Amino acid sequence: MASKPRRKRKISPRAAMHAKRAQAPAINPAPPGPTGGQYQPLSEHDMQQIYQTALRILAEIGMGEVPAALMQKALAQGAQQNAAGRLCYPVSMVEDVIAGACRSFMLYGRDPKHDFEISDKQVRFGTGGAAVQTLDLDTHTYRAATLRDLYDFTRLADALTNVSWFTRCCVATDVADISDLDINTAYALLRGTTKPVGTSFTVASSVDPIIDMFDLALGGEGTFRARPFCKAHISPIISPLRYGDDAFEVALACIKRGVPLNNIIAAQSGATAPATIAGMLASTLAETLAALLMVNVFAPGYPMIFSNWPFVIDLRTGSFCGSGGEITLLNAASAQLSNWLGLPSGAASSMSDAKAVDAQMGLEKAMSSLGVGLAGCNMVYESAGMMASLLGASFEAMLIDDEMLSQVYRVLRGIEVTEETLGFAAIEEAVYGEGHFLGGQHTMDAMQRDYFWPSKLTDREQPTVWAEQGATDMWQRANVKVREILAEHQPAYLSATAERAIRERFNILLPAA
Repeated sequence: MASKPRRKRKISPRAAMHAKRAQAPAINPAPPGPTGGQYQPLSEHDMQQIYQTALRILAEIGMGEVPAALMQKALAQGAQQNAAGRLCYPVSMVEDVIAGACRSFMLYGRDPKHDFEISDKQVRFGTGGAAVQTLDLDTHTYRAATLRDLYDFTRLADALTNVSWFTRCCVATDVADISDLDINTAYALLRGTTKPVGTSFTVASSVDPIIDMFDLALGGEGTFRARPFCKAHISPIISPLRYGDDAFEVALACIKRGVPLNNIIAAQSGATAPATIAGMLASTLAETLAALLMVNVFAPGYPMIFSNWPFVIDLRTGSFCGSGGEITLLNAASAQLSNWLGLPSGAASSMSDAKAVDAQMGLEKAMSSLGVGLAGCNMVYESAGMMASLLGASFEAMLIDDEMLSQVYRVLRGIEVTEETLGFAAIEEAVYGEGHFLGGQHTMDAMQRDYFWPSKLTDREQPTVWAEQGATDMWQRANVKVREILAEHQPAYLSATAERAIRERFNILLPAA
């Protein structure tokens, strides 16, 4: 006997509504790149005072330990030497350089979908750091960071929506030779992501080989210069108020090959800068301007991120503090000053002092990332994965931070007030109709457009459901998800031809794919 045709199951309106809610929104309600600047810790008068003090520092105290080539070039363009032999920059020279400095530039990815312009007060978060330890996925204890860790962090960041660029977050301590370290770090970035990247050149002699390797990856000589997807992270100032010779040489080598610069000033309050907030901002602003002058006397208008990262130490112990109200305030204020000068701004956030993925980590990271983002910083560094006062990096923290940054972006996006969002018609319909807004088209549209719905990392279940699902905490859930991403996301961003050419020329230590 022939079986009866199975009747199609009717889907209830409630089930259809739940299915629609489960779908990813058609439009990301919290995309990278919103405009900040809502938080202004400094008044106009405050900024003027800090700026005028910075100008006075450069004009009267000046810079020490100046490389000979920089001294010669700066003196020829109007700088002066004081009685102590320090290089002093007249106010007019500093202001002329600021007026002619690069105001915005494109940061390219190897895939154009990752390109973005650094400009105005548009905010994006990315990585950074030089952690020497990794929080192990298996033991949940810290161990020495390796080249494999760096590659895994790179491809994890490649899969995360809110990490707009990837800068080396840990140091491959298992690579002893300096040249091999620089080259293999750059290779790990090439292989693991097509987002914009950043790296450090330990010595100037590393620049040419690495850019040659980038050209090989892109398909030929000069291809990197046409779309420079990697910026150099340089710390050209040794606080207080001295130039660093090695970093200066790296900067010149990068300028010759068209590598954008991220000149980082990382003074520490009470140690290498004044302990007062205002005094530190004046001192570090002067130092960041000194870095700008260093670049622009050789290459006027060269693309440079004005990265003033004021750090804090615990004045009771002398230990570095990655987070807290003061460091949030300092980095937000530094971003405000950079934007006020009209320069591409860089600052730091999310540098938790916590060792574990715990409540302390969440408190510190959320406070600093929101504060610096609201200040309108263009490039917020250290914002994913950094732990233990920058000594450690965590895979789970990087994943959790990515979700946290969606919430930050949602705050920065703000409130759109229009005829549609004011909802008069929806209010009228609910009052005269069902008496509620559940399931209405106005509500459904708002759910997709206005609300960020977190993934399963953030728990919103009832306590009984949470218990039935294993009563896991966020660290445990992130550990599982990281393992899934690293197992599944195995990008092949280098062609076989490029891979072969790179391995023939350089001592590449990562095993071939």
